[in-house]
Amino acid sequence: MPASSSSAERLARVPATVKHVHLIGVGGTAMAALAGMLTESGFRVTGSDNQLYEPTASLLKSSRVEVITGFRPANLDTNPDLVVVGNVIPRSNEEAVALLATAIPYLSMPEALWHFFLRHKRVLMVAGTHGKTTTTSMIARILEIAGRDPSMMVGGLAKDFGSNYRMGAGGDFVIEGDEYDTAFFDKGPKFLHYHPFGAIVTAVEFDHADIYRDLDHVKSSFRALADQMDSSRVLVVCADSPHALDSTKDTRAKRITYGLSSGEYRATNIRSGEGGAHFDIERESQRIARNVPLPIGGKMNVANALGAFALLMASGLEPVEIAKGLAAFGGVVRRQEVIGEAAGITVIDDFAHHPTAIGATLDAIADRFGTRRIIAAFEPRSNSARRNVFQSGFAGAFDRAARVYLGPVYFKENDPIPLSDRLDTKVLASEITKRGPITEACTSNEEILEHLLRDAKKGDIAIFMSNGPFDRLKDRFLEVLKLRIN
Repeated sequence: MPASSSSAERLARVPATVKHVHLIGVGGTAMAALAGMLTESGFRVTGSDNQLYEPTASLLKSSRVEVITGFRPANLDTNPDLVVVGNVIPRSNEEAVALLATAIPYLSMPEALWHFFLRHKRVLMVAGTHGKTTTTSMIARILEIAGRDPSMMVGGLAKDFGSNYRMGAGGDFVIEGDEYDTAFFDKGPKFLHYHPFGAIVTAVEFDHADIYRDLDHVKSSFRALADQMDSSRVLVVCADSPHALDSTKDTRAKRITYGLSSGEYRATNIRSGEGGAHFDIERESQRIARNVPLPIGGKMNVANALGAFALLMASGLEPVEIAKGLAAFGGVVRRQEVIGEAAGITVIDDFAHHPTAIGATLDAIADRFGTRRIIAAFEPRSNSARRNVFQSGFAGAFDRAARVYLGPVYFKENDPIPLSDRLDTKVLASEITKRGPITEACTSNEEILEHLLRDAKKGDIAIFMSNGPFDRLKDRFLEVLKLRIN
């Protein structure tokens, strides 16, 4: 089958009986979730990848997925009935080249999700630049507490389920909708394959600089999503994001808006502290819920909860059911996650890698812990963070920290960024320092650890921010702190 074939043509070639599915790039978060779902559904699942990272390494190990280390044509010798290709796999990958030379049918990850799991469910999807993982996990938890037994797939580890997916017997499938591209043979956004009954757009900002030219290019993907939804669908849009409003203004779907500053649904009387947040909800100026509890704090998470509230109201749940589920929400691994405390220093792990998310995360930590000093370590690792597109944006993202330690720009062999396009951490450190936080551009992660251990004091909050493992700095830092008190 030529790589230029359409999605409909690829789906039409899936055999009526599939027993063995092979995943190229099985170590990705979404691919690992798909692999686990397929094994739970009774398929034989094999997968190939290079190095595996947590939490997917543990998730794959606990399932019946047969993981093969390395990409090679011989991985296809078992003659799978179907191959699923992850979006990190380039056309030049030797296993992908071998696949295209065979008659074995193949799909992208989103196409496989639709074919095997989504098409017979009511899909509730969360899209947007920020808050997708948290909001998706939140909706799944609310539906579970309400007795709806949902299925779920999310781009992180939902603490309430101990996994990044859930197989439920109920009619709803809650999924995180990513605007990133689908596969080397489909450069459109993943979320166009999910055909949701209801969707949330949390925000639209420039991101994914490796595949999007500019903000208008990003908006075109969200416009395509809005255009895809007809009058039988519900589109919930954050009114605090002007680009989200603009991208969805022409949709035929029933559009519902929400926000902290404007929208049909409003969160009011917000209170935050170490125990999380509480807030009231108004719909068109009428209070419909009072003192809603949310165990995780921060205004961005209150907005996430408000979007979930609006979508689930439109999906048939009552306010009391939604509030009960929010009260039971345990959060997501690596989202403002306290991993330990030693020597009077609290250590937090967070996935934030976009200037807006970093600023919102530090605001939430400051609200949660009051006057305690925040020291922050940041690794420029995502495909956008490594580029200078956010050179000025990052400068204002760390204002709530007292000290900031910038790691070196992460190097990727498959995406070597020219020096002229690369984030300049020395310049960034200077710009952040001018705004208040004392900032150091470190030449290695070891130097970050050394300086953190030198500067951290009892009462501090130490937060580590990266969308990757960050050399286990958070764990190593905590281990040394524990040795200090023994």
